[in-house]
Amino acid sequence: MDKLDGVSRASLRAELDAVESAKAAKRLMVALAYKDGVPVSTLSERYGIPESTLYYWLDRFAAESVSAAVEDGDRPGRPSELDDADREAVFGALADSPEAYGFDAASWTPELVRDLIEREYGVSYSLGHVRRLIREADAEE
Repeated sequence: MDKLDGVSRASLRAELDAVESAKAAKRLMVALAYKDGVPVSTLSERYGIPESTLYYWLDRFAAESVSAAVEDGDRPGRPSELDDADREAVFGALADSPEAYGFDAASWTPELVRDLIEREYGVSYSLGHVRRLIREADAEE
């Protein structure tokens, strides 16, 4: 149980009182149980989390501050192939009729939006990605 020797129960409990996300609370509950002597194999069964993930969490508690260890790190992902100006132009196009862009349709479909993006910007997106863009555009209205 030496993985968390440098982490006090008091600091774990104080952070548990302060966190708002369920994920952070679960990580803290795992750390507290581990500090109380519950084996990782038991915690894995109890919470349905792979042992490798639990060891990763415990290593983070040992290496970082408690408040940093409970939060996920940034995962920026792949950069968008459309720059911000092009993205806004696509969102603007969605406010217009597809007919204004040469399509024989009264309303936008994901397939038409995908065709527009490919034709105007030379970018090929999956239909799933196009649907996310459409939802994002709807949220900005």
